[in-house]
Amino acid sequence: QVQLVESGGGLVQAGDSLRLSCAASGFTHDYYAIGWFRQTPGKEREGVACIGMRDGSTYYADSVKGRFTISRDSAKNTVYLQMSSLKPEDTAVYYCAARWGPGSSYIAESTYRHWGQGTQVTVSI
Repeated sequence: QVQLVESGGGLVQAGDSLRLSCAASGFTHDYYAIGWFRQTPGKEREGVACIGMRDGSTYYADSVKGRFTISRDSAKNTVYLQMSSLKPEDTAVYYCAARWGPGSSYIAESTYRHWGQGTQVTVSI
């Protein structure tokens, strides 16, 4: 049974950094990708970044490009989202999700089948 557990959220000030972790379990091979999504009340969920666990290819949304970095530790089946230069508009619940297949140059929420419970990130002015 696939499980994803996020951690690392919290309250920070604008300009600070924060690292989120997504611990994955239940996978019997590495041919899958992990994506990070975020959602604020009243808004649609936004795909932020994704990474292929086998090939390490990455994708970033324009809103976070240059500020966020996604990486993986295959030995630990863990994906990280390093967030820097945080802005108040980055405030959201952040979810990690998994889909089968390689990394890609885009992120499509409908293709992700397994989701974590989410972790709150709040960026104050």
